[in-house]
Amino acid sequence: MSHLHKEKPGTRRLCMGNEAIVRGALEAGVAVAAGYPGTPSSEIIETLSESAESQGLYVEWSVNEKVALEVASAASFAGLRSLAVMKQPGLNVASDYLLHLSGSGTRGGIVLVSADDPGALSSVNEGETRPYAKLMEVPLLEPGDVQEAREMTAWAFELSESIRNVVLLRTVTRLSHASGTVVMGNVQETEKRARFTHDGFIIDPMEGVVMSPPVEWKHGQQQEKLEKARALFETSPFNTYEGPDNPELLIITSSVCALYSREAVSLLKAQERVGILKLGTTWPLPEVLVKKHLASTEKVLVVEEVLPFLEGEIKILAAESAGEIGVKHFFGKKEGNLASTGEMNPDRVVGALSAILEIPYEGLEAAYAQRATEVSFMGSPNREATFCPGCPHRASFWSINTVLSMDNRNGFVCGDIGCYSMAVLPAGFSTLKTLHAMGSGTGVASGFGKLSPFGMDQPVVSVCGDSTFFHSILPPLANAIHHRANLTLVVLDNSGTAMTGFQPHPGLGVDAMGSPAHSIDIPTVCKALGARVSVTDPFEVATTRETLFDLMEQEGVGVLVLKQACALSPEKKRTKAWEMSVDESTCLGETCGCNRLCTRIFACPGLVWDKEKGTARIDEVVCTGCGVCADICPVGAIGKVAPV
Repeated sequence: MSHLHKEKPGTRRLCMGNEAIVRGALEAGVAVAAGYPGTPSSEIIETLSESAESQGLYVEWSVNEKVALEVASAASFAGLRSLAVMKQPGLNVASDYLLHLSGSGTRGGIVLVSADDPGALSSVNEGETRPYAKLMEVPLLEPGDVQEAREMTAWAFELSESIRNVVLLRTVTRLSHASGTVVMGNVQETEKRARFTHDGFIIDPMEGVVMSPPVEWKHGQQQEKLEKARALFETSPFNTYEGPDNPELLIITSSVCALYSREAVSLLKAQERVGILKLGTTWPLPEVLVKKHLASTEKVLVVEEVLPFLEGEIKILAAESAGEIGVKHFFGKKEGNLASTGEMNPDRVVGALSAILEIPYEGLEAAYAQRATEVSFMGSPNREATFCPGCPHRASFWSINTVLSMDNRNGFVCGDIGCYSMAVLPAGFSTLKTLHAMGSGTGVASGFGKLSPFGMDQPVVSVCGDSTFFHSILPPLANAIHHRANLTLVVLDNSGTAMTGFQPHPGLGVDAMGSPAHSIDIPTVCKALGARVSVTDPFEVATTRETLFDLMEQEGVGVLVLKQACALSPEKKRTKAWEMSVDESTCLGETCGCNRLCTRIFACPGLVWDKEKGTARIDEVVCTGCGVCADICPVGAIGKVAPV
């Protein structure tokens, strides 16, 4: 349980970056927070929900990111301070509304936190938040460490209210999930009263209608707000410089890349040769400040992740100001000094600096690096990504894969983001054949399902999770039903947003604050839309297989809801449906004809191949007792009995 709201001003506490953002929001007097789960942003809403009752907040997990921003903006229109939280791919979802919100303007301070994932540590892309700030014409802030995450979040609400527009706060995985010492500020004790005033002159920003028209006039107002932000950025304490007055090389950097840059300069002992300009306010650029430092040197290295966004903007400014500051020699991603993919790190910066400054540096001895590579490939155990023991998705994809193989028409499955994305790998029997954004599996499948006039006769299946169903499946499902597409949607209902920590969704009877909520039944919704619907337990393999066969044989849209809670969910902790065992006299292993189907193909971590005995065995430590392996063993060597 978090007690961030109880920490007194001046207290020093070890905080994760996401916790620091929460503390900053609490200090600013946030009243409403809404988001959609997505690593690395999820802890922000979770932590705020723990302070909801004591601080008089409203906190929700919204159905998707666009709705989260809409909910937060309603609070702003009513004069409250609010927070919208998402990971960067969710900003794509919210962008439609963000374009209108940035044009209409806001009232109470509103901050949109978008968490990027350089290196795609928990994502399937390296999507960028920063270009959205330029595209939507809103200010962008980037904290460089955990302490700054607290301070900058609190200030972002003040900035929002001073320009009457949304402020974009970008964090990254290494900041959101890193920990550091944070000195606490003062939590505002303000009365949170909401009232939406709407009966003033139609274009009055505080008392009229909240809308983006008249567009040209409002667009001009928006750009004036951006210029006001730029003026404030010129003297912002979040922009700092360290180094000599006239450095041989100037590093311009932002976010956690400032930490990597400082470490690299220190490792090379180049403090007397290199200056570091760390920008916390990265859009719009504080032009006077940047030009001042550009004028002090001839060489500039821009360090950022992932794409050369900052580099491009600085080069434009330098070109426009060449007569004033002189011609500069730039180094960075465009010049190939730094990669435009993956996370930045001190080694990458050291490599660039050592080449530019001609300082010899060898981080690792060649022999050590070679040996480490050999050990990683040959000496360590193979740990391929896989589903957890007892995961219902393994059973689901076993049945789906079996049905498509037996059908023999070269059918395929379209998927999207979630734990079930691993079904593109052997863990899911390489079942997924398309993998894109949330909900896109069904959208793509609806397109495939209309290609029969062109000779396509392959069965089309799509899969989604229960949280994804509410997030973004309803529009493509309605599209498919309306247009009579031929497809079968399989909803993998494991009773929560399992991939990001079991956050609730509209299909469950609880909300983000732990209060009772109305649950929406997925099969009922699908039936109301006009789909044929069946519900089975994926652990009942034979029934699942027969039901899926039946749905695939019919015209139009069929929906199969495979309902079984995640093996790691709180409701299943320390419980087993079955006690599993292997009859060693029956299990013939590699000589049985199945060629170790259970341990080589089904490959549940709860099943282990005993090389000495030449049979499979149950790993009692990790086995959850789902019982599926007993159903798939062709010779009946695996048994299951109800626990005593």
